[in-house]
Amino acid sequence: MKTIDDLIEGGLEGKRVFVRADLNVPLEGATITDDGRIRAVAPTIAKLAAAGAKVIVASHLGRPKGAPEERFSLAPVAVRLGELLGKQVTFATDTVGDSAKATVAALGNGEVTLLENLRFNAGETSKDDAERGAFADQLAALADLYVGDGFGAVHRKHASVYDLPARLPHAAGDLIATEVGVLKKLTDDVQRPYAVVLGGAKVSDKLGVIDHLLEKADRILIGGGMVFTFLKAQGHEIGTSLVQEDQLGTVREYLARAEQRGVEFVLPVDVVVAPGFPDLAAKAATHPSTVAVDAMPADQMGLDIGPKTSELYASKLADAATVFWNGPMGVFEHPDYADGTRAVAQALLDSSAFSVVGGGDSAAAVRILGFDENAFGHISTGGGASLEYLEGKTLPGLAALED
Repeated sequence: MKTIDDLIEGGLEGKRVFVRADLNVPLEGATITDDGRIRAVAPTIAKLAAAGAKVIVASHLGRPKGAPEERFSLAPVAVRLGELLGKQVTFATDTVGDSAKATVAALGNGEVTLLENLRFNAGETSKDDAERGAFADQLAALADLYVGDGFGAVHRKHASVYDLPARLPHAAGDLIATEVGVLKKLTDDVQRPYAVVLGGAKVSDKLGVIDHLLEKADRILIGGGMVFTFLKAQGHEIGTSLVQEDQLGTVREYLARAEQRGVEFVLPVDVVVAPGFPDLAAKAATHPSTVAVDAMPADQMGLDIGPKTSELYASKLADAATVFWNGPMGVFEHPDYADGTRAVAQALLDSSAFSVVGGGDSAAAVRILGFDENAFGHISTGGGASLEYLEGKTLPGLAALED
């Protein structure tokens, strides 16, 4: 897999370089609430611009249905990217139309432009190879070289991720090279004990990685909404908590496999409950209570791991040499249910382990709860991509960058 250093060595002065980034940031109106993904790719863009390239940045944002939607515009991202780069970033109001062509044509050496949301074109996400390929052809006409640096999208077989690299000389950006290097430490040469912390809402989102990690990890700690499927599988009352009934059999099988293989499978001993899901916008007090997992009221909903569980999990991470964490322990967006997630983050900082925060909501939680990102071993920009890599799947966007 070539790197951007290989491209720079060959000379980039005046070359049009298409950078597929992942700028899928959360927005409230036109306000970016977490710019982590923009900051992660900015060094690659700056490096290419410093080498004299004409840099064309492209990304998706949200899930538009193949047509423009103002709420998914990347216009606010262009402004923030310019602030981070210390230079103006021009903005094309379409992807391959008149604005894109004119904006790219006007680029000088070392200048940067951002195209509008790639998913405003149906060809980007089409399952039809011909339609996707046609869009990739239009994108390829804008550039001379391709750099893949949107790690959060490499598990998608999309035009700008999978088809476009086949049409241009290509290389991996520095962010992707870093992400892959870190994930290899979790798969190829793991320092033990290896502890994995999994959370989030749905157990079905994590089944593949749990299945794979039962062969790799020494300990698996479970939290978040997904934990209640495990607790119900063990026969506990879970009240009105989130549960996936169709996964109970699979969960029981995983618990049995863990016992057979000597993998320590750690579940909460207490949980924080309330009568219903909180209003995340209001942040008003919700009067939660803490109960043991074998004493959940039938009319209450579990929304976070409890303080005894936080202490238990911290003890299980204290002597780990490697930790992978994906998914919050509770509804961390509300202050009444953020303590479990905060405790896990703090436990990672207190441990001497090489810690990887696996993107998505976990990465957002680290920033929202005020932790120093640089204190962790690595914070991934791709939650889904990280999980699929750890499952051993072939990721289309990485395969496309291989020579």
